[in-house]
Amino acid sequence: MKRLEYKVAVVTGASKGIGAGIAKSLAAQGASVVINYASAKAGAEQVVADIVAAGGKAVALQANVANEQEVAKLFADTVEAFGAVDVLVNNAGVYKFGAIEEVTAEDFHHQFNTNVLGLLLSTQGAVKHFSANGGSIINIGSAITSLAPPASSIYTATKGAVDGITRVLAKELGSRKIRVNSINPGMVETEGTHTAGFIGSDFEKQIVGTTPLGRLGQPDDIAGVAVFLASDDSRWLTGEILLASGGVR
Repeated sequence: MKRLEYKVAVVTGASKGIGAGIAKSLAAQGASVVINYASAKAGAEQVVADIVAAGGKAVALQANVANEQEVAKLFADTVEAFGAVDVLVNNAGVYKFGAIEEVTAEDFHHQFNTNVLGLLLSTQGAVKHFSANGGSIINIGSAITSLAPPASSIYTATKGAVDGITRVLAKELGSRKIRVNSINPGMVETEGTHTAGFIGSDFEKQIVGTTPLGRLGQPDDIAGVAVFLASDDSRWLTGEILLASGGVR
């Protein structure tokens, strides 16, 4: 029997990158997976197609995680499609770097709305549908909270909030058998890091040079940790911040 047989998982921001990798790995272990996307419909549908081609079950559902009504519909549609919610992966996130002189209210609200409010609203939506057996909430934080590089004040602040929320909700939801943990990746090679110009840059060389395992992460490196946290193998873990960074800290 697969580790996540009969489980239903919702992965936010799963049309590409880390989210897509996690969704495919959860499906490979038997979970029925909701591929949430905000605007990248084609990417989400491709992830669904890949999962189905591999023998898994998945649907793509649109929702902006920072919108209460859309989040409520996301989980209502999840229950209609698969009958339950057992696992939530709060992966949806945005980032923009800039010196303090470049900080704007618009950038602040954009990043906090998705990375923090979106996580809270998605969690709120999911816990309404968890059964008496509980479930697993997996937040995607960032090793940036340990590294604190220059020009990352807003993004680092959002991921610091994720660390704090993870610990609070682990205590708040524990009595309902709901576990809450966070995976904090280092730099991972994704479509996003390519588009941002990190791959092939001096910044990438600096990160790799200070990473004990000597390379960037790949989505599969994070996905394996997510499968562990979604499964009963991690049944005694909650409130943990797992630094998945190849050793850089």
